Amino acid sequence: MLPTCFRSVTHLDLSLVSPWGHPLLSPRASAAAGEDDADSALIAHLLRHAFPPVTSLTVYARSPHTLQFLPVQWPHLKHIKLVRWHQRPQLASGDEFNLLFQGCPELGSLDLSTFYCWTDDIPPALESNPLVAGNLTAFNLMNASFSEGFKTDEIRVITKCCPNLKELKVACMFDPRYIGFVGDEALVCIATNCPKLSVLHLADTSALSNCRADPDEEGFTTDDAKFSISTLIEVFSGLSLLEELVLDVCNNVRDSGPALEILNTKCPKLRSLKLGQFHGVSMPIESKLDGVALCQGLKSLSIRNVGDLDDMGLIAIGRGCTRLAKFEIQSCKKITMRGMRTLASLLRKSLVDVRISCCKNLGASSSLKALEPIQERIQRLHIDCVWDSVEEIENLNGVEYGFDLNKTNGGEASTHPAGFGDTFGSMDDDIMFNRNKRCKYDYDLNSVCMEDNGHVNGFGGRTWDRLQYLSLWIGVGDLLTPLAAAGLEHCPNLEEIKIRVEGDCRLWSKPSERAFGLSTLSRYHELVKMHLDCGDIIGYAHTAPSGQMDLSLWERFYLYGIGQLNLRELDYWPPQDRDVNQRSLSLPAAGLLQECITLRKLFIHGTAHEHFMMFLLRIPNLRDVQLREDYYPAPENDMSTEMRSDSLSRFEAALNRRQICNAAQNKPLWSNPFPEPVHSGSLVHRAALFDARNRCCYATFLCPTVIDYIPG
Repeated sequence: MLPTCFRSVTHLDLSLVSPWGHPLLSPRASAAAGEDDADSALIAHLLRHAFPPVTSLTVYARSPHTLQFLPVQWPHLKHIKLVRWHQRPQLASGDEFNLLFQGCPELGSLDLSTFYCWTDDIPPALESNPLVAGNLTAFNLMNASFSEGFKTDEIRVITKCCPNLKELKVACMFDPRYIGFVGDEALVCIATNCPKLSVLHLADTSALSNCRADPDEEGFTTDDAKFSISTLIEVFSGLSLLEELVLDVCNNVRDSGPALEILNTKCPKLRSLKLGQFHGVSMPIESKLDGVALCQGLKSLSIRNVGDLDDMGLIAIGRGCTRLAKFEIQSCKKITMRGMRTLASLLRKSLVDVRISCCKNLGASSSLKALEPIQERIQRLHIDCVWDSVEEIENLNGVEYGFDLNKTNGGEASTHPAGFGDTFGSMDDDIMFNRNKRCKYDYDLNSVCMEDNGHVNGFGGRTWDRLQYLSLWIGVGDLLTPLAAAGLEHCPNLEEIKIRVEGDCRLWSKPSERAFGLSTLSRYHELVKMHLDCGDIIGYAHTAPSGQMDLSLWERFYLYGIGQLNLRELDYWPPQDRDVNQRSLSLPAAGLLQECITLRKLFIHGTAHEHFMMFLLRIPNLRDVQLREDYYPAPENDMSTEMRSDSLSRFEAALNRRQICNAAQNKPLWSNPFPEPVHSGSLVHRAALFDARNRCCYATFLCPTVIDYIPG
């Protein structure tokens, strides 16, 4: 029953085969007794026969049988991504990866970013397979499931075994209180053993979590990271091919400016930079640029927990990094609206992607006010739904909140082009300065205009013409209804929105209103895709104490009004009860989701009862539905009253029996060159993305499961 018409597929994704999370190749009792597992071998062989030229494979490897039988079918595999959210099998360290490496001698790229394993599984497997390790050019170990991250000794082994790496992403332990923490020695090992690196991501495991920091924190930690400035300079000097660099440390790296200045000269290809807990990144004195502001080639910059970054340092970054298209700032307490607004004005010709998070002085209204100079250009945006008021920030009695860029800290700006190290001037003189005339800039938050030799350009409108993606953070119990009044009244091209709700609802008796406010999003007529993440809401899954609401009532609060939106694709994370490790769709949630009559794809990141899922059959055009327990740790055994493989199969059979309406009236999310059948009984629900010659080169299987259709 496998399709044989996709003979040109080279990228095969089997990680979403339904039932999600169940072993694709599961051992039989006879195999456990020492006999050959013929069924697993047959399924693997049939997959190779259906897709012979595969060079890139993504698979959910819950069982080691998957790694034993599947990758070996394609001896020319170049890239493998393993996925597993369930617990690691009880095997010796490195055994799973030995199975993988022995069957893939030409492997060049390995992605373990969503594969639950132990850090001590990796080094012994690499040492046991030196040829495969030497061929690796890309290695992704940025896994949030690691409790402590990789230590210095493990990083030394990994980099020594893989000298040809060009991309390395590692979750590390930087905290000096732990034995084997990552410090100067580990950084030097990376630069010495892997000089060909063009992409280097090193992040503390705590930085990979979704937990929001406290905006009132100063940005400094108790302990400092064990990085010396001289070591950072040595490392940057040894990695001259770097194009992307992430150093997301959760301990202080003080006075980092001199080391960051070296990046401009020693790493001329650097285009993307992310820094966490680095202090002194931009400390201009009398209009002189320093630190990261000298990295003039950057197109993407992310800074987090920089305790001493103020508005003048932010403006210096805007004056120096004139090519920035993406800018992210998080947990910087000293940044205000006028500093962010000046940065946006300076980068108004390049900046299209902005993320402002957890900054005490930048709530929703002030963030949107600060971005008005680029509101006609910005395409992607994240803000925190902290409902401040611009009137509380602006002084309406005449106190000036704008910066005069002609005078900064008592010094005058240059009237002629100058180098980065001498003045506060920018690389792009045609944008910021006129070679023959003085340009006067005045960013007045009340008049909202810019004067350039007498010419006025207003930014006071409320239309975000090019905004296509909007990401929001909001605290539990707060409402979404003030979003339009905060400054997002009109977004004519907004297609996708991601809403993340976080907090402990056990601290609330009940919300102040009946509904969260999803119905207010109906003003965005092009909105077709939503990620509603309530997974960080903590509450009572079962009976709540007197005077409080259980999670089912909170789900009703957050989903009420979703039927008024014309969504075509929805990813929904139900709230959780950590005491019982349960994230389950409730009856009110199922009833409200069935009102989304335009939905075609629905992915629930949790569990659900079978009779609740049957509510979803009332959505007329629904084609793809899946339950995904993609969180750590995923439940090992399905509860007796929730969806199991047999109950999920019954739901999928009922879904496939329905007659699907012709969706010609609705614009699809992607163009399918094959006409869709009237009935969705095909094995492959989502088949392919196609190249210009109309040949399938990428395939993703969603449902139903392949195993159920194999005879014998």
